[in-house]
Amino acid sequence: MKSFAAKVEEGRDGKPSVGPVYRNLLSKNEFPPLDPDLSTAWDIFSVSVKKHPQNRMLGWREFVDGKIGPYVWKTYKEVYDEVLHIGSALRASGAEPGSRIGIYGSNCPQWIVAMEACCAHSLVCVPLYDTLGPGAVNFILDHGEVDFAFVQAKKVTQLLNPDCKSAKRLKAMVCFTSLTEEEKDKATSIGIKPYSWEEFLHMGKENPSNILPPQAYNICTIMYTSGTSGDPKGVVLTHENITTFVRGIDLFLEQFEEKMTEEDVYLSFLPLAHSLDRTIEEYFFHKGASVGYYHGDINALRDDLMELKPTLFAGVPRVFEKVHEAIEKAVEELNPVRRRIFGMLYKYKLAWMNKGYKQSKASPLADLLAFRKVKDRLGGRVRLIISGGAPLSSEVEEFLRVTSCAFVCQGYGLTETCGPTTLAFPDEMCMLGTVGPISVYNELQLVEVPEMGYNPLGSPPCGEICVRGKTIFTRYYKNPELTREAITDGWFHTGDIGELHPNGVIKIVDRKKNLIKLSQGEYIALEHLENVYGITPIIEDVWVYGNSFKSVLVAVVVPNEEITKKWAYSNGHMAPFSNLCSLDQLKKYVLSELKLTAERNKLKGFEHIKGVILEPRPFDMERDLVTATMKKKRNNMLKYYQVEIDELYRSLTGDKHKI
Repeated sequence: MKSFAAKVEEGRDGKPSVGPVYRNLLSKNEFPPLDPDLSTAWDIFSVSVKKHPQNRMLGWREFVDGKIGPYVWKTYKEVYDEVLHIGSALRASGAEPGSRIGIYGSNCPQWIVAMEACCAHSLVCVPLYDTLGPGAVNFILDHGEVDFAFVQAKKVTQLLNPDCKSAKRLKAMVCFTSLTEEEKDKATSIGIKPYSWEEFLHMGKENPSNILPPQAYNICTIMYTSGTSGDPKGVVLTHENITTFVRGIDLFLEQFEEKMTEEDVYLSFLPLAHSLDRTIEEYFFHKGASVGYYHGDINALRDDLMELKPTLFAGVPRVFEKVHEAIEKAVEELNPVRRRIFGMLYKYKLAWMNKGYKQSKASPLADLLAFRKVKDRLGGRVRLIISGGAPLSSEVEEFLRVTSCAFVCQGYGLTETCGPTTLAFPDEMCMLGTVGPISVYNELQLVEVPEMGYNPLGSPPCGEICVRGKTIFTRYYKNPELTREAITDGWFHTGDIGELHPNGVIKIVDRKKNLIKLSQGEYIALEHLENVYGITPIIEDVWVYGNSFKSVLVAVVVPNEEITKKWAYSNGHMAPFSNLCSLDQLKKYVLSELKLTAERNKLKGFEHIKGVILEPRPFDMERDLVTATMKKKRNNMLKYYQVEIDELYRSLTGDKHKI
């Protein structure tokens, strides 16, 4: 079996035990030199403007007569001119190199113009991602010391809400479109200068300012991400982090016949406040390619796909699960003969792919007869599909590899690694279910997790994934203690458990901390939710469970016996407590009470429990479910309730929305 990574040194001495250090084969001896003409994010954009001034850069859909219209575009030169004006307006408003500039809203051309204006003048872009939790925007404005903010129209009210006390520190607020008179008055009353987009552009035209490009070591962005303590943590990424990632992808793609070119088109709908979409867009700008933005309704994403016809489609597993579900449903509705033919063609093409044939040559006939219709559902031109944010099930990945007529691969990364730090090869079946080898400018090492039984010197090697290299963040903003916890001797401890395959690729198998991602990419802090739900009167104890291959949470609940018996009496049930716990009516009542608790505590929709198992016995040491201090042994809990959990997930309908 060919190898995709190289062992370059043995692990450090000491405890816990560590495995060897691995590098990408392209950097076996040393990291390749960086591009001297590409040292900052501003270089990425400005060089492309010179090379491709008339190429389509940013596209969006406008409403025409109440209906969403076709994509309209701005060229690289048009965007560049707008960036200069917005940057000049920021300087005229008092922004100085190093000032923090917030961007609050959905993906759109104005988001990118504001971001590039920050790069042009050595300003620090601070995305404000509103689904981090209640009060997150207020926290980030204060903690990030944000002085100016670009805001989507529908977010203005939230920013000016009295609860968002930190908004008062803003010197100016620029709406992506326009502001109402009431919004202007409200902003002015708390000391914020309000501007529409056109007003701010005009100010920049009237007050031109020379650009002040950054250095490679300057902060490019502070991206806030979920923290287990509740407060978001600010990940500091430099311009070198961004450009090193771009250079690494260039070297990665040089290995393959098919390259990304200026003709490629990307549909942007993953949040720009997250590193995956941001880094993909940076790479597209580097190539002089086109980025089209979804029109804001994630449930109507298929309409954008059909209109834009992208060549690259990136998403979280839940998106691809929806594609899989929709196609399987369509196959089920075929007559028996056509359904049987589809199955035969699937097995035939898969067999040839497993023998080493590229997907495009495994069975052109099967593609023509059956699978081109699947490709059509994704717009008809998709060449590459990337899944990130959480593990994609091997079943869905295999299905897409066979039926989409496109390359499909998974990547793995965090905000702290500036996007994907591993990426699977696009046409290697041996990488199915894995996230590929370590990237060109990073190194990887596995560290023992004895309490979970993961050993980097075992067979196969397993342990906490640690990475170091040129795309790793420098620190958590204003949090040296957390930085020291996360980075040891230059190694960033991800908290994810990886299994190293003999060919040097990684498979994500677990999470060290009780912070998980659901399949749509949202982080869930399990212990925090248990503390919230534990205050529900009918709840004696609760164990919340989430699976990265599922989109919803479930829980095992120990009901309060006294309250349960009162409920049973008032509802006409006379039975022992253990029998009551098997009643569907009681389960529905417990779910309704959990929902009320979630709503009272302003939990997000993905933090709501959607199914319960009622356990009449307290979690105890006799069954090895808890420690002597009554902490839940999560692995043991999962083993004990696995059968019931699997059945519960099968019974849940899940998310019915189609793309």
